Amino acid sequence: MRFDDFDKEMRVYEESLDQYILPDMYIAARLDGRSFTKLTKEVCRFETPFDVRFRDLMVDTTKALMDCGFRIIYGYTESDEISLLFHPKDDTFGRKVRKINTTLSGEASAAFSLSLGKPATFDCRVIPLPNMERVIDYFAWRQEDSHRNSLNSWCYWTLRKEGMSKRKATSQLSGKSVSYKNELLFQRGINYNDLPTWQRRGVGVYYQYDEKEGFNPIKKEKETALRRELFVDYEIPYGRQYRDFLDLEILSENDADEITDSIWGNQVL
Repeated sequence: MRFDDFDKEMRVYEESLDQYILPDMYIAARLDGRSFTKLTKEVCRFETPFDVRFRDLMVDTTKALMDCGFRIIYGYTESDEISLLFHPKDDTFGRKVRKINTTLSGEASAAFSLSLGKPATFDCRVIPLPNMERVIDYFAWRQEDSHRNSLNSWCYWTLRKEGMSKRKATSQLSGKSVSYKNELLFQRGINYNDLPTWQRRGVGVYYQYDEKEGFNPIKKEKETALRRELFVDYEIPYGRQYRDFLDLEILSENDADEITDSIWGNQVL
């Protein structure tokens, strides 16, 4: 059998489970650290409930993912997870789910491991979203998850540092309301709302666009160019304001044709 025929015959099996995101769908991807509880608490012994060193590792990994060949316009990280929003016109790998998942998980694992100096891995899932409203819902959901996990972590580790066992601390917080948990911290001199914003709401990473004046040596004249720079936002808004921020500052701005044409161009992996 000719190799070309044999190759075509075998690739049917390799591609039998391939999925593609439809062109009119928005793409988000979420990455989670694998066995990061053991990594952060036993291997590296990061400070609990939050450690700036770990935060910076996650932020740096997010930045690396936003510059690894895909057209990603927004990154959000909280705890050991990263969410990414693709530009609406991104067509990298023909929007093949398998390629997006494997590339992003590999890039994240490599970037984090190199920064940490120890092996660490991430998994990745692609989330197709039908419209801008659902995109905003998705990131609002992840921020709500951050807020809930942050409050729980502060309460749990506050009790643990007082000498309470894992089981008893977990039992004391099980089924308790937000107000109960806030009061638990307040009685110990901790006002949850005064804690650093990044601990409660996560961190946003996105491009800011500025017009900068330069000199064109060919035309021998001054020109104004639109340039983009990654910005790490440790003070992202919350609730309704966060939704407005995503709508006006991220989605609307990056959907403009002039931004797409002059800044992003056509990227192919």
